[in-house]
Amino acid sequence: QPGRIKVELMTTRPVSTLLEVLDERGFRMTRQRRILLELLENASGHVNAKDLLRLAQQRDPSINRATVYRTLSLLKGEGLIDELDLLHLDGEEHFYERRRPQDHLHIGCVGCGRILEMETNLVDRLNTEVQVTTGFRPDSIRVEVRALCPECQKRQ
Repeated sequence: QPGRIKVELMTTRPVSTLLEVLDERGFRMTRQRRILLELLENASGHVNAKDLLRLAQQRDPSINRATVYRTLSLLKGEGLIDELDLLHLDGEEHFYERRRPQDHLHIGCVGCGRILEMETNLVDRLNTEVQVTTGFRPDSIRVEVRALCPECQKRQ
């Protein structure tokens, strides 16, 4: 059932904007890239490439799919955004979100598609356990929980 993803944020926003970070790192800021960065920065939740392209073309019709994917690839490579599948509740679509200062988990309702983002120290504890047990130092940890939200539980 595509289009079911609804996001509820329980996280804090980063201090620096994507534009500021890329500018500090010496990347060229074209008008098209600025538009895409602003859209990603101000997204009220997770955004997919198709919707990002549609929104960007409303502001500049010359923005094309390749520009969107190049920008997303740059941001992923610089560690500024995360690519998520959100439990595939909306099909095989991938979504993007600004990387937050603190790792968080995603809880997805398999009934209605609601996504809850939750910061918790459990992610920090998992990070520590991975380091102590394996010697690996995680760059990021993504935890996704499939569940039924309270409203969908009532309907069962």
